Amino acid sequence: MDDTSDTVLTLLTNGLAMMCELEDRNLETFSDNKRKEYSVFCELLKLVSSLESQLSSSDEEDVIAIAELIQRGTNGARADDTKGMKCTIVDWITPKGFNHERTSALLCPAGYNWSNAEIKEKLRNGQLRVAGDQWPVFLYANYMYDAEDPWNGLLCSGILISAYKYIFTSPSSIDLKEPKATCSCNARIHRMHSVTKASIAYVATQAHFALTSAQVFSCTDLLTDSEQFYNSILELLDDLDE
Repeated sequence: MDDTSDTVLTLLTNGLAMMCELEDRNLETFSDNKRKEYSVFCELLKLVSSLESQLSSSDEEDVIAIAELIQRGTNGARADDTKGMKCTIVDWITPKGFNHERTSALLCPAGYNWSNAEIKEKLRNGQLRVAGDQWPVFLYANYMYDAEDPWNGLLCSGILISAYKYIFTSPSSIDLKEPKATCSCNARIHRMHSVTKASIAYVATQAHFALTSAQVFSCTDLLTDSEQFYNSILELLDDLDE
């Protein structure tokens, strides 16, 4: 079993254990990490209507098999999204005519001036290392960052809207008022009636990867720093003060 399957298995086993413990304890008595993990477990139970009953009546081997099945489905869906968007995202950033925005300009961290030759050179040669929680300007509406109001336009860029439609409705829904999909979209399949925090973070991470030169998606890749990128967005959206 690979590490990712172990992660799903841990989620399932810990979730079941906490479900039992909650019969005698209050959820607030658990650590923040435990509560977050249990929240993810509960969301998974909502997505798969029969999962709770299956887990309750399963032995250890059955739970392992269920975890592997979930991970295979997750990996397959993510791979399809990654492959499709990598090829399509260039069309979204190319205006009509002969000129287009450079992907490197869209990936420039908010707060840096891409038109500054010194900044540009340092980003290109690696003197300026960009961590996953240094968000690029492509996350902002009109690809502009407002230092006085960092929330202004955040997560409202045209690329993110197109990427969200690409993954959760259909590729044709990006340009057409009436999508010409031939099968149910991901949103309908998963009974999504509104945008979720996790789906925003997921789409942003996929778009971020698609804009980079990386060819293989990996959570531990230092170039994309996808895990920290995803977590930093989700943590902001989970922060009640924000």
